[in-house]
Amino acid sequence: MRVDVHFGPTQLAPAEITGRVIAVIDVLRASSSIAAALNNGARAVVPLESSEEVVNRAKAFERSEVKLAGERRMLAIEGFDAGNSPLEFTSELVEGKTVLMTTSNGTTAIMAAAQGARDVVVASYVNFTAVCTMLRAALRGGADIAIVCAGRDKQFSLEDAACAGRFVTHVSKRLAGVEQNDAALAAALLDRKYGENRLRLFQASAHGQALVEAGFAADLQVCGTLDAYPVIPIYQDRQITKLGPDRER
Repeated sequence: MRVDVHFGPTQLAPAEITGRVIAVIDVLRASSSIAAALNNGARAVVPLESSEEVVNRAKAFERSEVKLAGERRMLAIEGFDAGNSPLEFTSELVEGKTVLMTTSNGTTAIMAAAQGARDVVVASYVNFTAVCTMLRAALRGGADIAIVCAGRDKQFSLEDAACAGRFVTHVSKRLAGVEQNDAALAAALLDRKYGENRLRLFQASAHGQALVEAGFAADLQVCGTLDAYPVIPIYQDRQITKLGPDRER
């Protein structure tokens, strides 16, 4: 059994994801926003690479059935219904809707991780316990786990790595014979350093600082709230839906 961490989707080789259960982490903010949308009743979230793809995909739906969401350089895309703040994905906005989403880092990482994976789950602090339970069950069932950090602009991201470390520690707890790569060991050390003080983590990270400067300080509070949106978002058939009684793996 293995639990490996990758500090960016560009590091992924086919052998590192084929047949594995993959958790994709973009704490600030795509993973948190996707969990918020599904928790608040969205039918599905469809990750896409560009704003042009979002607009083109929307043509396949009745306009009343979809919401367009996304950001570039942290700011909402002009003409879209929402940006990338989890606070925007209220039940009033998304309930019963399909959300078409593009972000600078998270949506691309989700699509990159899907190539050959057994399952792809979207993970963050806001749905930590639910996703951890799923990953732990998969590991105990003999599946290898890969945790992929979305990063920021193809660079290492402190908050994603620390969140990955929390998953590494809790998924592997009291399980004998679990092997980890060096990145998993390093991520666990970061989680140990910051512990439960996630606001301190975000204040130390470049992305967290940038979000505050851009006027999104409130997002840090919700993105750091453990189990704020206790759902398991599963990416399959090019869309993300909530694992539950009506959606089995």
